[in-house]
Amino acid sequence: MRLLPALAGVALCAFALPALAQAPAGCAPRVANSELVTPGTLTLSTNPTLPPMQFVDSSGALRGMRVELGAEIAKRLCLKVENVRVEFAAMIPGLAARRWDMINTGMFFTEERARLMQLVRYEQQAISISVPRGNPRNIREVKDLAGLSIGVEQGGFEFNRSQDILRQVTAAGGRAPTVRAFDNFAVSFQSLRVGQVDAAVSIDSTAKEYETRGDFARPISGLFPTPIAFGLRSRPLAEAVAKVLEEMRADGSYAALLERYGVRGWDAAFDVTGPTP
Repeated sequence: MRLLPALAGVALCAFALPALAQAPAGCAPRVANSELVTPGTLTLSTNPTLPPMQFVDSSGALRGMRVELGAEIAKRLCLKVENVRVEFAAMIPGLAARRWDMINTGMFFTEERARLMQLVRYEQQAISISVPRGNPRNIREVKDLAGLSIGVEQGGFEFNRSQDILRQVTAAGGRAPTVRAFDNFAVSFQSLRVGQVDAAVSIDSTAKEYETRGDFARPISGLFPTPIAFGLRSRPLAEAVAKVLEEMRADGSYAALLERYGVRGWDAAFDVTGPTP
């Protein structure tokens, strides 16, 4: 994977969502303007297609655990917050092109990504398989996906793990599933809803949310557990974000927020992993 010097297409597919918080009056920003895309503002990229973590509600407002966490981090840094909606495939190139300061979309931590940007781990997630209500194909294990079609968002960790699922199925002697990549998770789940795919891959939190709503069943969960990380271009900004998270852990607000959404937090120190400046 290579970071691109420019990203001509991002302006066509991204748009700013309303700011969720303002810096407190008289609060001195904890990050220099030179480290930010827009002075005095923490600009976050998000793909709000993963309820309850990040989504757009019926009124058009941006909601979710990661949205609230991003706004709280900005507030504690004494910065305004701006959220930019963009498909995941454009996020890493857009970060390099200074379109946003931080990727806040539930990006899984990988060593490859740690060579490209600054990462701050803050959450634990795993992969689930969702199927139509009632589980008509009686899927119980990964091997039961043999010969079926699976929907997933293109370009991310989940897509890569879908390839691992494919290999697991064939190693067990089954016919390889067909993996269909979509622009985002919302389209993938819509395809599952109308029967264009037999199953959909997503994170545990989102699959559980859809199961709770009664939209889909979740027969398989807990696959490939991996930490979630913020992605940043600026090392000083990443260090400031890590410090805020430590402060939130100390005062209990970090645990309270994640517990409200049923999400497991990061148990180790909020350190910064990435290229040395």
